[in-house]
Amino acid sequence: MPISIVHDDITKIKVDAIVNAANTSLKMGGGVCGAIFSAAGIERLQRACDNYAPIKTGEAVITQGFKSSAKFIIHTAGPIYKDGKQGEEKLLRLCYINSLELAKKNNCKSIAFPLISSGIYGYPKDEALNVAKDAIETWLKENEMDVTLVLFG
Repeated sequence: MPISIVHDDITKIKVDAIVNAANTSLKMGGGVCGAIFSAAGIERLQRACDNYAPIKTGEAVITQGFKSSAKFIIHTAGPIYKDGKQGEEKLLRLCYINSLELAKKNNCKSIAFPLISSGIYGYPKDEALNVAKDAIETWLKENEMDVTLVLFG
């Protein structure tokens, strides 16, 4: 199954799970994280996240979607980009794979990802897109799921 790449607001995509580009403390942040928290209901989502915090970079956890358009929200902590030589690509790839595996385990048929780490974490957008596409396409060779990569701005 191919990946759909769209320019949209991830909080408005109709999928079983949306992925939150989270911080390791799973606290509400800015950007896509703030938008997802606002869509889901800040207090309820924060309480749910507090049950899992902290997580390591590359890990993923799942919560209910609450008031969001998705049944689930998968939270994954992407790497902060330094120079590309500190294992950032491996950690970014893990964000996608671990999120997909968690969605599969929870019987999701569709998932939407933001471009993880490409905002305030500084991962160059072209490189982040290449890692995302490669990780997702590799996973889809052995698994089935509708995957949407949502680019914003």
